[in-house]
Amino acid sequence: MNTPFLWHNGRIKPWSEANTHVSTHALHYGSSVFEGERVYATPDGPAYFRLADHTRRLFESAKVYEIEIGYSEAEINAASLELIRANSMKSAYVRPIVFRGAGGLGVLPKDGAPVEVALMAMEWGAYLGEAAERGADVCVSSWHRPAPNTIPSWAKAGGNYLNSQLIGLEARRNGYDEGIALGHNGLLSEGAGENLFLVKRGKLLTPPSSAGILAGITRDTVITLAAELGIPVEERDLPREALYTADEVFMTGSAAEITPVRSVDRKPVGNGKPGPVTRGLQESFFGLFNGSTRDRWGWLSFVHAVVPDREDQEAGIHAHTPHQQPASLGASA
Repeated sequence: MNTPFLWHNGRIKPWSEANTHVSTHALHYGSSVFEGERVYATPDGPAYFRLADHTRRLFESAKVYEIEIGYSEAEINAASLELIRANSMKSAYVRPIVFRGAGGLGVLPKDGAPVEVALMAMEWGAYLGEAAERGADVCVSSWHRPAPNTIPSWAKAGGNYLNSQLIGLEARRNGYDEGIALGHNGLLSEGAGENLFLVKRGKLLTPPSSAGILAGITRDTVITLAAELGIPVEERDLPREALYTADEVFMTGSAAEITPVRSVDRKPVGNGKPGPVTRGLQESFFGLFNGSTRDRWGWLSFVHAVVPDREDQEAGIHAHTPHQQPASLGASA
């Protein structure tokens, strides 16, 4: 899964040299924020999809948890492009991550504790494998999403995904591809790692951003493309039974892209096959990368379009390289 190089604390380095200490705060307390991004092979070369939007959300997540990244958004964007060039990749899944490093134990980080920043690029196909084409078999999980004002759902934080692991593990254990969580109020929320859409009588329905969901970038993309295709979209609270009576269901995410759902709790969705609205949105979405859908929104950032002067770029980035040495351990909490 690994590639020759990654970007870590301001430098491109061999994958094997990016190490962290076992006292790293994020390992003990989940103090990390991250993103998942796709680079697509296009007729004009490799291009990130909505890179600036992902980087902006990374910074917003860090702000929620008062994590100082130490680089500007422009520097992270430049490093992201440099990483793909360094690995000579045509397509990739990219994982930026920001985490509190080895600065002593205790729930609250110590003053001056380091923050580490890394970017990893790897080959990664469809997140749910063959389900992306045939349709996924999903279940409604017994695990719910956290209530508002407990864990911020809009922040893409590492700790949030413990809940997702429980949802996904339960689903796989019972023979499903994925699980769907209800919110604290018993209404639909999202999948373990995906946003949720239903089609009913030609209208696209999706739980609102207040339903304990991550405000997904692919979700926003689908809403925008649906408007282009003349498909009405309604963000609204939805009960569990809406899944069983929907004409179509699909899930979205940077890793999952647009994945149709063919059954929920072993009940077929529609005729048990991906429907025309889902297929139309898939065609429009993937058309952004094969050239059949015009990118009117400036969503593509081409890796080889502009190569900044490497020395100037590195000087700017390295000036902010965080301290990496582990501090002495404090009292545990």
